[in-house]
Amino acid sequence: MNLRKIFFPAILMLALSTTALVYGQSDSLPRFKKNPNYDRMNALFDIYKTKQADIVFLGNSLTAGVDWSELVGRCNAVGRGIPSDIIPGFLERLDDIIRLKPKIVFIMGGVNDIYNWTPVDEIYFNYLKIISRLQSKNIIPVITSVTYAAKNYAKDWGGTPEVNAGRNREIDKLNKMLKNYALRNKIDYIDLNELMAKADGFINEKYTWDGLHYNAEGYKIWAAEIEKILSKYKL
Repeated sequence: MNLRKIFFPAILMLALSTTALVYGQSDSLPRFKKNPNYDRMNALFDIYKTKQADIVFLGNSLTAGVDWSELVGRCNAVGRGIPSDIIPGFLERLDDIIRLKPKIVFIMGGVNDIYNWTPVDEIYFNYLKIISRLQSKNIIPVITSVTYAAKNYAKDWGGTPEVNAGRNREIDKLNKMLKNYALRNKIDYIDLNELMAKADGFINEKYTWDGLHYNAEGYKIWAAEIEKILSKYKL
């Protein structure tokens, strides 16, 4: 199976938005709906047998890249990741997440928004809407840092070290805002970049299979941080 066809690199979202009209979609269609994975994955989620899960992982292709029940060793855990999804897409499907009646939701998102050149303030504002909505339903939100790209990420699609360094600087801005918000509001925050980044500000390629998406070693590190939080809440 060619994983590149399943987990579209975030940078391809630019192409998706510019070619949407070819498929009869209007300019008014939300960007997340122009992602061909969005309706496809939501349709699958709708027919899945699981109707309640204590632990939900909400995210993009990084979340979609692993079997969460297997990774964390809990049958009451489900993944709701959609490749190439962006934060407004998370918001749109948040009712479906809440319908699962989870006790805790781990959020991982923002890198696709950054690679769409969405302003950091806009991403942050929408991210806080997700947190607020979950808390209003007495669901514990957990913020996961937006992952860095590697220096040569997406070089086959026009990515350059300069572009990736610039995007990582924007990721830094967003992560600082999210971490400060988490500290002020006593929300758990998982800083994966602290554990997987190199001194030059890029993710260490040994934790990814393409310069962004985690491999087994990357997921092992993430899972260990998740386990600390699940143990804290006795889940």
